Amino acid sequence: MKKVAIIMGSDSDWPVVKAACAQLRAFDIPFETHILSAHRTPAAAAEFAANARADGFGVLICAAGMAAHLAGAFAANTTLPVIGVPMKGGTMDGLDALLATVQMPGGIPVATVALNGAKNAAVLAAQILAVEDAGLAAKLDAQREEMAAQIAEKEARLQAELAAL
Repeated sequence: MKKVAIIMGSDSDWPVVKAACAQLRAFDIPFETHILSAHRTPAAAAEFAANARADGFGVLICAAGMAAHLAGAFAANTTLPVIGVPMKGGTMDGLDALLATVQMPGGIPVATVALNGAKNAAVLAAQILAVEDAGLAAKLDAQREEMAAQIAEKEARLQAELAAL
């Protein structure tokens, strides 16, 4: 199975990003997590992105806040799928990060999840890898079934409470 790279622009992103690590671990997807900056370590970031396919990665997740354009910088240096996680914070509370992540020029796409959406980034990475991996696809199906069962349980409790009114 291909690995997933999770790149943070700063260690301040870790409290949110660890949800992606936990989700990937739950799916038994190998991953690495690194701190690289599009602006403070541009050569290292470009080199990582350029070598990611040869290094066994299948998807890159990039989390950054403010107007930092980490996901775009990675997408510019690889043809692997890049998923951007815009981080909340700063003067615009994440809107600048969202726009910097989602507004990419034609031909250089970045899939973008919600502000602080690290868990969904991991699920999307799993869905991308599952195109070629039936076992991983089955894990995704099982997760969806589990979510549906949780909602059904909540609905049953609500209806029981309503009936007791």
